[in-house]
Amino acid sequence: MSIKIGMVSLGCPKNQVDAEQMLYLLQENGFEITPDEAQADVIIVNTCGFIDRAKKESIDTILDVATLKTEGNLEALIVTGCLAERYMQDILHELPEVDAVVGIGASKDICRIVNEVLQNGTKQSYPADKTSLLLDGKRILANDPYYAYLRIADGCDNCCTYCAIPAIRGRYRSRSMESIVQEAQTLAQNGVKELIVVAQDVTRYGIDLYGELKLPALLKELCKIDGIVWIRLLYTYPDKITDELLEVIGQEQKIVKYLDMPLQHCNGEILKRMNRSGDRKSLTALIQKIRRMIPDMVLRTTFIAGFPGESEQQFEELCEFVQEIRFERMGAFAYSAEEGTIAATMPEQVEQSERTRRMELLMERQSVINEQYNTSRVGQTLQVLCEGYDPYIKHYYGRSAADAPDIDCKVFFHSAKKVAAGSFVFVAISDQMEYDLLGDRVDG
Repeated sequence: MSIKIGMVSLGCPKNQVDAEQMLYLLQENGFEITPDEAQADVIIVNTCGFIDRAKKESIDTILDVATLKTEGNLEALIVTGCLAERYMQDILHELPEVDAVVGIGASKDICRIVNEVLQNGTKQSYPADKTSLLLDGKRILANDPYYAYLRIADGCDNCCTYCAIPAIRGRYRSRSMESIVQEAQTLAQNGVKELIVVAQDVTRYGIDLYGELKLPALLKELCKIDGIVWIRLLYTYPDKITDELLEVIGQEQKIVKYLDMPLQHCNGEILKRMNRSGDRKSLTALIQKIRRMIPDMVLRTTFIAGFPGESEQQFEELCEFVQEIRFERMGAFAYSAEEGTIAATMPEQVEQSERTRRMELLMERQSVINEQYNTSRVGQTLQVLCEGYDPYIKHYYGRSAADAPDIDCKVFFHSAKKVAAGSFVFVAISDQMEYDLLGDRVDG
């Protein structure tokens, strides 16, 4: 009887790709992958360790899964991912429920590790060089089969003072263009219609391999692949958004006019303390250029509220910036002081309650902007990627080009004809519901 493996993957899409690669290796080596955790002999929790909230979620998940040792069939609990890489010995010593802790560079050896854990029955850690992490490799998609995250690089060289990612994932490492295109072709052949291009910073792609920024060239190659309808960019860095990149986005029909560009702040002094470039004037000029070159562009960004030393005046400047720019999509986070980062040792740490207050104020302002943006879409006809049917409200639902999975809005629509998940349809928008839209399917 084959050993049944369950997988719980947390955190960002880049972490999900690691999990999908491990699932493929396990299945190819004779293990049975099961979605039913209660039936699993081994469960792998692929953790996130980016900020406090993510760390807490990872630990809570580990403890929840561990109950299956008494309530289910679970024989071994293995922890992988960023939390495992960052706190390997702490997890091993402080969470007795865990049988093995695996560094990100050792994930390629997951089959051997599972066998060793089951055979030896002793708690152990598996550290490895970060650069050993597999960037290429086949995957079993963990999400719906019509979209896939396409990781083009791992690690980060930006070294923002608040961020632990360089310490966790290592230096920036681009995949070869040939490898990326080959994977994208395989995904398309398997029914994927939307490619979501990800890395810690997609705009840096190629600088380490080719000596120049190669994202525009890569996108042109991806647009040639039959079967791919949408290509979406996540995690772009403002000072590397070139005219060439914007021209490619504007000219290529397959690239959705959606740009995820985490700015974190607009005040020049705060950005300098973050080890990021720019200020309100330069960022405003960039955004104006983007909207001038691509008038229908949807901009998504994120901001950090309560960064060390952020004055009330600097926070108010950020609020004014949000009000002025009117991002179509925006998220905000209360600053999290991460161990080992420069920002955690900075003076003038803002009280946690004040960080939370500022974050909530930003999101209150954005909610009004989002409602106004959605109101402007009423009366439009949008192309929508159907994701399923909600039997309670008797409507289908999906995403427009303005919406990335899991983080943005939904479009709910009525259709007299059956619509299969993964199909593209046209929806006439008739109303809005807070963050979501409502409409009826029409012939495109």
